[in-house]
Amino acid sequence: MRYFEYFVGPQHVGVTGNMSYHLWADGDEIKKMITSVGYLHRGFEKLMEYREWVKNVPMVPRICVPEPDVNEVLYAMGVEELSGLVPSERAQYIRVLVLEMARLSAFLFYFAGAAGALGLYTIPQWTIGDRDYILDRFEELTGGRAYHIYTTPGGVRRDLPDGFKSRVQETMNYLKKRLIDYDRLMFENAIIVKRTKGIGIIEKDYAMNMGVTGPNLRASGIKADVRKDDHYLVYDKLDFDVPVVGDGDIFSRIMQRRLEFDESIKIIEQVLEMMPDGGFIEKLPNPIEWKVPAGDVYVKLESSKGEFGYYIVSNGEEKPYRIHVRGPSYTHGIQVAQEKIVGMRIADVAPFLFSLDVCPPDIER
Repeated sequence: MRYFEYFVGPQHVGVTGNMSYHLWADGDEIKKMITSVGYLHRGFEKLMEYREWVKNVPMVPRICVPEPDVNEVLYAMGVEELSGLVPSERAQYIRVLVLEMARLSAFLFYFAGAAGALGLYTIPQWTIGDRDYILDRFEELTGGRAYHIYTTPGGVRRDLPDGFKSRVQETMNYLKKRLIDYDRLMFENAIIVKRTKGIGIIEKDYAMNMGVTGPNLRASGIKADVRKDDHYLVYDKLDFDVPVVGDGDIFSRIMQRRLEFDESIKIIEQVLEMMPDGGFIEKLPNPIEWKVPAGDVYVKLESSKGEFGYYIVSNGEEKPYRIHVRGPSYTHGIQVAQEKIVGMRIADVAPFLFSLDVCPPDIER
């Protein structure tokens, strides 16, 4: 039988826009899909082997543009563990603040994509506009909006500016009020519910067997979060919940992130209140001549898209011997997407792909 062929992507901007999805359909039913990557900046792992340790700090944020700080913190954590560096408690609190702000920023991008894929174009206007308020805080703190290059081995590049904590709190207060509008227009919208309930289901056992992580895993009913299960930085000192929606469909994945949005605001408010005084960076060796002790290490953390990990190998020289990035997007955006999309309707393709929250450069790293 001959099937009709569709090509989704690559085009920008969009989560699926940096990738190409080649689909075959029988009438309105998807029979097969192949994911094609390679349209974006790529090859970061190999490039890092040719640069001194400190010169990789500006490169790693590009592995996931909507949430760049995840890669900055992971790279710093790995180098620190190999080098025996221990960041100050203040630096660790600042890193948590940055990670959770980046998480909120990524979720706002996600809501925009999920709503836009369903034809609700007011939400992208709102959430991307509101995301700019978070980017204002990042620009104030780091000098950059998209890429921050702020976290470095030993701590962070600079301390919090005067009055920064109060301005972050103002942003959190604003977002909490805006969530009421988001709920009314999107999350409680009967059309959105009808278009996403019972579609694109990722069953609990399937998710576990395939290595699904993060909000996608929790939306399938598994309560797993690296921040709780394998403490890093100062997350063990913070009080927050790990919500689990559990139905595994598109609606569950959207609602999972809506619930986690509240928890990230809660974390940020605690960090602002609990942050201690002290230094923000440890003294480092000459960055050009810095030889990280030989050894290997694996570090991981919880991103908005799932579990991110770095495996770093040093042979005692000025450059890494090997770096491998374990991101969630390969599993979600290729393996799961290609299998679970079979049998769906053409109209469900965009909502399903956006619901997985794929970061294409994470695949092409």
